[in-house]
Amino acid sequence: MSRRKSRILAFQALYSWDVSKESLDNILSFSWLQKDSEIAAGVEPSAPSETAKEEQTFASFIIAGTVDHVDEIDKIIESHLSANWSMDRLNKVTLAILRTGVYEILFQKNVDSNIIIDEAVNIAKEYGTDDSYKFINAVLDKIGKDESSK
Repeated sequence: MSRRKSRILAFQALYSWDVSKESLDNILSFSWLQKDSEIAAGVEPSAPSETAKEEQTFASFIIAGTVDHVDEIDKIIESHLSANWSMDRLNKVTLAILRTGVYEILFQKNVDSNIIIDEAVNIAKEYGTDDSYKFINAVLDKIGKDESSK
């Protein structure tokens, strides 16, 4: 199972949830993963492989947990932003990546926060704006250090 793929799915789902305000149940159905070729042909989506099911299960855990704690997570993000930044200035991709990272740092104590931060930075390099990975690294690093000192 690829935790990276699960984290990408979680970030994509949270982005969609935030932008579309779609229900959590619809997001967690992963129907949006249907292949373009299947959509164009109008056929039912193919069943996911065992690996894909495991990736979706871990992603679902992150998604549901993040949504359940989104207010707490957003307060923590906001408290760790530089003085000249506000939550309103964050683009939705950056916010979704930060939310997944903060959720994992706070609630997945069995995973080293450096791994979580590295994964978030790599996702930001692939999906974010040019320098968003630096911003995400700085914010998550501060949060990770605060959590480890508790």
